[in-house]
Amino acid sequence: MRLQALLMGAALLAAFDAHAQDTVLKGAQVTDQALIDALTIEGPQAASGATRGFRPTQVPPGDRKPAKPSAGKASLLITFATDSSELTGDSVTALDTLARALQSDALAGFSFRVEGHSDARGDAAHNLQLSQQRAEAVAAYLVKSRGILPERLSAVGKGSSEPMNTERVDAPENRRVTIVTVR
Repeated sequence: MRLQALLMGAALLAAFDAHAQDTVLKGAQVTDQALIDALTIEGPQAASGATRGFRPTQVPPGDRKPAKPSAGKASLLITFATDSSELTGDSVTALDTLARALQSDALAGFSFRVEGHSDARGDAAHNLQLSQQRAEAVAAYLVKSRGILPERLSAVGKGSSEPMNTERVDAPENRRVTIVTVR
């Protein structure tokens, strides 16, 4: 069962690896393992000291390759009613899966930034405020309903400043929540 989950996670990771920040996970793509894979930090920041029985390898300084730290990032299609920060039923299901991933051993000890995004329709200031409210709604749900420690989450509204689909201003993937590993 664990091997099957790892293979499925590897397949999802391979499908999304090259364009991780350009892909929105939605529906059946939102699995515990896909989120764990997407949010895991690579590089020197990942070293936490916990090795689960494996001894770290000592690499001579001359043989070390410069590690590129890569923040984990998962964009989720978390939907809201139009011009609202109220979560929908589908969003709650995705957030429940996210909560399980955040509570996993693989992500224990990490903190995350919840970034709210909006499409470019409407006033920029209103979109920024709305995206902040949406990020806060996601963080509040994870804390109050799923027991994620509030110190592990920070909410940031991005407005319409980082669209995924620049050709369609009203594209659903522009109205998303992104979870970014910060530590």
